[in-house]
Amino acid sequence: MKQNHKQRERRRAHRGGVVWLTGFSAAGKSTIAAELERKLFRHGCQVFVLDGDVVRQGLCSDLDFSERDRHENIRRAGEVAKLFSETGFICIAAFISPHRADRAKVRAIMAGGVFIEVFVNAPLAVCEARDPKGLYAKARAKKIKDFTGISSPYEPPLNPEIELRTDKLTVAVAVKKIFSRLQKTCGVGKTIKRGTPSPIRWRDW
Repeated sequence: MKQNHKQRERRRAHRGGVVWLTGFSAAGKSTIAAELERKLFRHGCQVFVLDGDVVRQGLCSDLDFSERDRHENIRRAGEVAKLFSETGFICIAAFISPHRADRAKVRAIMAGGVFIEVFVNAPLAVCEARDPKGLYAKARAKKIKDFTGISSPYEPPLNPEIELRTDKLTVAVAVKKIFSRLQKTCGVGKTIKRGTPSPIRWRDW
């Protein structure tokens, strides 16, 4: 007999759900995802990070950055996130996901499950100043086509569950805001003390 959602929730002591991080490249999505994963893991949660760069290297390695393939990239990522959620995991998905329609479709397939859209909001100038991979410089030099924020549009969320101004917030505060929401929606448990981790700064990532 197949296990249902309630049985999985009792086993894991929390609901499954999806935290969808969207924003410009270098806005802080991967930083937040890594720190949120660490915090949830220390609280005994089943958690997995679905990172856009990693997905592009494997599951979506056959796709380019055309409009059609960008839509397909997010569609696939959404389906994978849904599967993790249905098995009781908290899936943290970090994708630029520039189109509102694509993000809306991902929300729709969750069919009443927990979906938290997080707008990782940093001004373009701040993201360009960070530019850890040198991508903005290449885009400005026209070495990269259709780069979000430079030569391709980004449609910011109109009503995200959470908005994080990462040019003003520390990593710890940003993560705490999402964690608090997960306490209410997914019932994440009490802290399990396993040492105090060192604070992470935006430039470390």
